Amino acid sequence: MDYSSWGNSAFLSSKKGKNMANHFRTDRVGMEIKREVNEILQKKVRDPRVQGVTITDVQMVGDLSTAKVYYTIMSNLASDNQKAQTGLEKATGTIKRELGRKLTLYKIPDLVFEKDQSIEYGNKIDQMLRALDQKD
Repeated sequence: MDYSSWGNSAFLSSKKGKNMANHFRTDRVGMEIKREVNEILQKKVRDPRVQGVTITDVQMVGDLSTAKVYYTIMSNLASDNQKAQTGLEKATGTIKRELGRKLTLYKIPDLVFEKDQSIEYGNKIDQMLRALDQKD
């Protein structure tokens, strides 16, 4: 009997399963990092520049070496946004150290902070819709 035809499909399906399992792992690790970073910012980081910063999402690189951390801040002022970015970058070492204490990962990922533009974008669309409603 020739097993070559179904052997490859079994390999491919197991490979898909590995990718799917890896995808769930990156999502779970991202959710844990989001929860922990929010808590660390509230309880451990004393920098006034990061007061009012909320972590909205964490996107992990597939090998878990880097985490892109999206944040929002209550202020719309550009200077406050820049101060928050600087404060987060300065607090990265403290945040990674605390993550190392709380998470059971072989290596704590590098953290890259980026302002979440989706909330501002949503507010802009909301304002446009209200303006259309007022015209009618």
